[in-house]
Amino acid sequence: MAVASFLAAPADTARDLARQVAGSDWLWRIAVALAIALVGLWLARMLSKGLDRVMLRAGLDLILRDFLRNLAYVIGLVVVLVAALDALGVPTTSMLAVLGAAGLAIGLALKDSLSNIASGVMLIVLRPFRAGDAVQIAGQEGVVERVGIFQTVLRAYQNHDITLPNSEVTTSPIVNFTSRGERRVDVTVGVGYGDDLARARSVLLGIARANARVLEAPETDVLVTGLGESSIGLVLRAWVKTPDFVLARSELTEAIHRDFAKAGVSIPFPQRDLHVYHHDADGRPLAQVTAAVEDPDRG
Repeated sequence: MAVASFLAAPADTARDLARQVAGSDWLWRIAVALAIALVGLWLARMLSKGLDRVMLRAGLDLILRDFLRNLAYVIGLVVVLVAALDALGVPTTSMLAVLGAAGLAIGLALKDSLSNIASGVMLIVLRPFRAGDAVQIAGQEGVVERVGIFQTVLRAYQNHDITLPNSEVTTSPIVNFTSRGERRVDVTVGVGYGDDLARARSVLLGIARANARVLEAPETDVLVTGLGESSIGLVLRAWVKTPDFVLARSELTEAIHRDFAKAGVSIPFPQRDLHVYHHDADGRPLAQVTAAVEDPDRG
């Protein structure tokens, strides 16, 4: 018995050592995986920031920089996740196959979200607008703040945010008000039929020449737009720098109201004449009824 116990002792010790080695191997794998995850996250963050600085020096648009920086960071996270799982001993090939099948199912379920991603890529590549442009998209007006992976954000003129899905942006007409350096201001005004059109045109051209925001070229002109019920329509068409558009339109409109009054040119407005007739219960005019009462023989 003593000999058997003596011989069994080394076998037990070997099994204990094997268990310890196996346990320490898993601990080692977990430690390596955590190290890879932490270092990988830090590297992904640093690389995305470095890429942003490179794009900034290259003069790329803010929207393009944000999109590529976020995309690079997401790709880095995926690489770190795969590396950490491989360090744990998880078979990444099988896992990628499972993820591919799951991705297909998720893609079918989230086709609208994938459409937004594809539309975001189209907006980045085609670049119908830049950050800071004043645009009108899907009936919404504002200044472009950013284009994300799923959504485009506009800042309204009243300083609130408007968030639009990227797919709606690419399928809707996009009006970019600031894509060109100059814009034409059209100010419509009506003058009376009894007024001198040549004098009205001269006053309008003088107003445009007196405004410092109006450009000399292209040339300002005044056109007759139509004959209304109570006025003749004129339109003053003046060119200004794009940032001056709103103020120039306001100044020209105010000047037209002021200078037309000084020049004796009227700006008519619709009027209606109301005639009131009084009748008795039989429908006869009240004047006829009164005459009949005063002169019975006439009735």
